[in-house]
Amino acid sequence: MKKKLYIFLIFALSFIWINQAGVTADNHESSTDVYVIPIENEVERGLVAFLERSIQEAEEAYADYIVFEINSPGGRVDSAEEIATLISSVEIPNAAYIINQALSAGSYIALNAQEIYFRPGATMGASGVIVGDGTAADEKAQSAWIAAMTAAAEQNDRDPLYAEAMANPDLDLSEYRAGEGDYLTLRADEALEVGYSEGTAENRAELFEMLDIKNPQVVETELTFSEHIARFVTSPVVIPILLSVASLGLIVELYSPGFGIPGIMGLSALLLFFYGHLIAGFAGYESIILFILGIVLIVLEIFVPSGILGVIGGGAILGAMLVAGADLGYMAFSIGIALLIALVGIFILFRKLDFNKGIFGKIVLTDQTTTDLGYVSNSNRMELIGKEGEALTYLRPAGTAVIDDERLDVVSEGGFIAAGTKIKVVKVEGSRIVVREVHDK
Repeated sequence: MKKKLYIFLIFALSFIWINQAGVTADNHESSTDVYVIPIENEVERGLVAFLERSIQEAEEAYADYIVFEINSPGGRVDSAEEIATLISSVEIPNAAYIINQALSAGSYIALNAQEIYFRPGATMGASGVIVGDGTAADEKAQSAWIAAMTAAAEQNDRDPLYAEAMANPDLDLSEYRAGEGDYLTLRADEALEVGYSEGTAENRAELFEMLDIKNPQVVETELTFSEHIARFVTSPVVIPILLSVASLGLIVELYSPGFGIPGIMGLSALLLFFYGHLIAGFAGYESIILFILGIVLIVLEIFVPSGILGVIGGGAILGAMLVAGADLGYMAFSIGIALLIALVGIFILFRKLDFNKGIFGKIVLTDQTTTDLGYVSNSNRMELIGKEGEALTYLRPAGTAVIDDERLDVVSEGGFIAAGTKIKVVKVEGSRIVVREVHDK
């Protein structure tokens, strides 16, 4: 009886375990792993590094779907092209969800997604290429950008006319508020009408329903601390500011004894610049080696003043910054701005500010060791004036002479005096003993 009872219990437990495993498997099969990757703020190289990592994580986790949540005013064209290449090469089904705006480079990124959805009130377009001074780029750059926009639209079966109008102000699409001279910007309803949107979703839940995603298991990628630094430091606005702080701090430090706050500020700014560019993928080993070499030489200049070491060290750091930048021309422009600001700052500090007043009067030493206060740097040998002796070495004009059986360093009045010539002391200026040749009568 007991044996039969044991067999029954084992059978019942096995049935329950198998049934539970089947329910778990069914639940797992019915869920959908969705990676939500934000594309926010300015498009720059730091964002590229973040998206590379995020997409790789989604692929390694065998995600079922990727949603790129876009809220960007645009940014660098080269970075947008890298991001577009990343998105268009993703084999996982994906969609762009514009939650506020996808303008300029942001619209190009959205066009490379397989599907596009809008949140109510979101906009997309205004994609003209603007250079650093705020003016439109030249015709060659504009033409290449228009070609890239239309190609991105065509690869996902969208009418390229509207992509071109986003980048070409000469196209007249007045029915969508883009007259001649205006870049096309589409609202959610307009994008849906022209086939640039698959739908308008108030939130993620509505979006997942439109995408027919059942039981979504959402994984939202976030910027790491290092990636936050990289995105901040590689911003075109931040780079000139950071370099200005670095150059001003290091130049002030070169004129100060020891090593203090200006040097710490300068080095910190440089380290932040290189760290951010290293994380973003700009800086390589060559720039890091140049940077370290430059820092070592500048430190040596502080403790062993020579001038040459400081110049070489500064040149090495400038070279490292040029190599580390994404754009050689922009980096040269940023360095020029930084040096100009540093020179103006140095002029103000040393020419315009009164170091005897205010806070400077408390931290700057103004006492002088003058003769009037009883300080004597060296003894004046006034008793030697008029005495005669003999030049031991050639005087050209400096050399050595014997006067009253005392060996002294002397200098002639300017002419050459041969060794063994009789000389006479005519002047004493501190440690400087001036002699002239004595001619026999």
